[in-house]
Amino acid sequence: MAQQVSGTATAADAATALGDEMARFMRLITAWKQRSREDPGGGDRLLLARLVSCGPRRATDLAADTLLDLSTVSRQIRSLVDRGLVERRPDPEDRRGALLSASPDGVIAFQHYRDQRNQRLARMLDAWPAEDRYQLVRLFGRLNDDFAENSAELFGGPIGATPPMATAAVQQGEHQ
Repeated sequence: MAQQVSGTATAADAATALGDEMARFMRLITAWKQRSREDPGGGDRLLLARLVSCGPRRATDLAADTLLDLSTVSRQIRSLVDRGLVERRPDPEDRRGALLSASPDGVIAFQHYRDQRNQRLARMLDAWPAEDRYQLVRLFGRLNDDFAENSAELFGGPIGATPPMATAAVQQGEHQ
């Protein structure tokens, strides 16, 4: 059950309630991620999403962006390359390295995964008033921006930022 905070709550009161809700959210996301690991395409989603949304990346940059170990990323990339979802080509700036990019089939697979996720979320949010959906996306994006901006203090180093594609779409189309 969600905690309520009054409109006059102090920042400390709001932080306490938000921290509790974030812990609850993380448990729910962990359960969702655990279930997606059982899905044959579960390991592909994150790497394909970064390659589609950010463009070609080196494996080391991809590992840093996704907060995954380089050995994990290398293993998953090898599988994605073998299945034709990711292409590997020499890095023009450093011929010793390789740039990874989503292949046309990889983009299609990413779009399929994203569509499945979005359909599930849309079913969940369907009963919400449009203004609540708009505010949720706006405020969640703001929270993520603040986390990214303060990542050195909060997490001991920078974290990968995700382009605000969904936020922009909601702000343009949803808030009428």
